[in-house]
Amino acid sequence: METNGTAGRMLSGQVALVTGGVRRIGRSIALALAGAGADVVINARSSAEEAETVCREIEAMGVRAMAHLADVTDEDQVARMQRKVLERFGRLDILVNNAAIRQEAALTEMSLAEWRGVLSVILDGAFLTSRAFLPAMAGQGYGRIINIGGVSSHTGASRRAHVAAAKAGIEGFTRALAVEFANCGVTANCVVPGKIGGKRSATSGESFSLHGHEARPIVGREGRPEDVAAMVLTLCGPAGGFITGQSLHVNGGLFLT
Repeated sequence: METNGTAGRMLSGQVALVTGGVRRIGRSIALALAGAGADVVINARSSAEEAETVCREIEAMGVRAMAHLADVTDEDQVARMQRKVLERFGRLDILVNNAAIRQEAALTEMSLAEWRGVLSVILDGAFLTSRAFLPAMAGQGYGRIINIGGVSSHTGASRRAHVAAAKAGIEGFTRALAVEFANCGVTANCVVPGKIGGKRSATSGESFSLHGHEARPIVGREGRPEDVAAMVLTLCGPAGGFITGQSLHVNGGLFLT
């Protein structure tokens, strides 16, 4: 996402971590936060070169960046990431749980390993990273947690039962965080993208149709990663301080709540 400067530097002095931050929505969120003045940590499981590329884009905006490779489903790796982030920056203000696997498989052919793999990245990953950084957020009396959901948890999805189940779970997890940490100055919200166009990786398992049938948002176009990033930025800024425990849909009217 190329920022246009309209966000100013409202996040100046803050530090953000974006899991799965090297492509599409994750990258756009990272650049939006950096454009608003935040220092940004880019997490990826194995894409070191892509992570460093995003870091260079962030540093070109005049803020600090750090890439950290970690599997968010691994408790020890998440603990190491927490230590490295706090050693480097001394705080974490914004956590964006974006890491996900979006595979497709018929339910009757889906293995338990496939089921658990998707749920682990989306749910275990959000749990482990939130648990790791919430003490620091609570201790400083401020924090923003943004979990990235998915419209399939509301519409249903052929061949994506594991993804839909995990994304529904992340919304419940968000509400639990909001209630438990409200008195610590920490808000938690879930941003739910709809049909987001653009190039996907060959291994993502995503299609351009909506869960096996053609659908078009009522605004007349597919969404862009930048549309999702704009909502995240709003929730992380001063305008988002009174919003917590919510699922905010960014889908151009594809699904109406």
